[in-house]
Amino acid sequence: MAKLYFKYGAMGSSKTANALITKFNYEERGMRVWLIKPAIDTRDGAGVIRSRIGLEAQAQIIGAQTDIYAEFAQRKDCHVIIADECQFFTEEQIDQLRRIVDELDLPVLCFGLRTDFMTRQFSGSRRLFEVADSITEIKTICTCGKKAIVNARIDGAGRVVTTGGQILLGGNDSYVAMCHSCWKQAIAAQESEAGHE
Repeated sequence: MAKLYFKYGAMGSSKTANALITKFNYEERGMRVWLIKPAIDTRDGAGVIRSRIGLEAQAQIIGAQTDIYAEFAQRKDCHVIIADECQFFTEEQIDQLRRIVDELDLPVLCFGLRTDFMTRQFSGSRRLFEVADSITEIKTICTCGKKAIVNARIDGAGRVVTTGGQILLGGNDSYVAMCHSCWKQAIAAQESEAGHE
């Protein structure tokens, strides 16, 4: 029986590398993969998924209004779907992936973030926590050595940002993975520093 998988982690936990390695493993066994990503993710260019360690592959872009089930019905030539940056899919699109698993018995592997820079869940991630058959954390560590769970947004000076829209595309220049304790301490230190100016 096919399953809907959600593999999540903080920034820098090698989620995309894991997605691309999984793609390679399926293809090495002669299986066809439909690699997809949300259209909002334009960091590496349209139609490209690239990991920090240099792995990359072409992917189909999925717009916010795209019905993934209907789009897949046009293909019917794949053995598995691998989705990167799935936190940016709508709840309806996650339900469409769930429908593919249920009705077409096709495995769907979703990779993405659990929460934003203020530790609030993305709607796509929340829906995956509600309907995925298998949920796995891809772990990474904070500079202190503890497990990182916060995608801390940083400014050009390396200061933690606590305001702004939920979505701001960026890599190591805009985000750093932190444990919750270090994140809270950084915010408190900045607030204290601002109070003394």
